[in-house]
Amino acid sequence: MTDLPPLLDFLPLVQRRRLLSVALDVSFPVGARLFDEDGEADRFWLLRRGEVALDVRLSGRQPEAVVETLGPGQLLGWSWVCPPYRWHLGARAVTGVEALEFPATDVLALCAADPELGYALMRQFTGVVAERLQATRIRLLDLYAPQGSGQR
Repeated sequence: MTDLPPLLDFLPLVQRRRLLSVALDVSFPVGARLFDEDGEADRFWLLRRGEVALDVRLSGRQPEAVVETLGPGQLLGWSWVCPPYRWHLGARAVTGVEALEFPATDVLALCAADPELGYALMRQFTGVVAERLQATRIRLLDLYAPQGSGQR
C-alpha cells in the first residue's frame, strides 16, 4: 500500500498512515453483494477501481432501486459510525471492484486513541452522509413524484 488514496488527503501524513495500517486490499467480482440493507455495518471501503451501485428495497419492486453509483476515489459505507450499526442501503458491484477495506472496530479504536483523527474522520463522513441522503431523496422523487425531481 505505497500509494495513498487522495480521499484521505485531508489527514496529516502520520494519521493517514495510521489509518491505512488497518486497511485490507480487497476485490469483488461483477454482481457481488457487498452488503444488504439492514445488515450489520462493521466496515467501510475506499474504492480504487470499479463501480458499486447503492440500492434500496422498495415495496413490491424487484430488483432493488439504484439510488447512486460510486466509483474510484469514493467512500463506500458510513453506517458503521452510529448505532445501531446497520446498513441503510444495499451495495452491489456493477463492475469488478478493487478497494481498501477498513474494519470499523479497528478504526474506532484508532479514533479513541487519537481524538483529532476521530474528529477529522467524522467530519469527512458527515459530508458523505449528507451527499448520499440528497442523492437518495432525488432518486426517490424520480421514482415516486408525479413529475419527478426535475433534475436530470
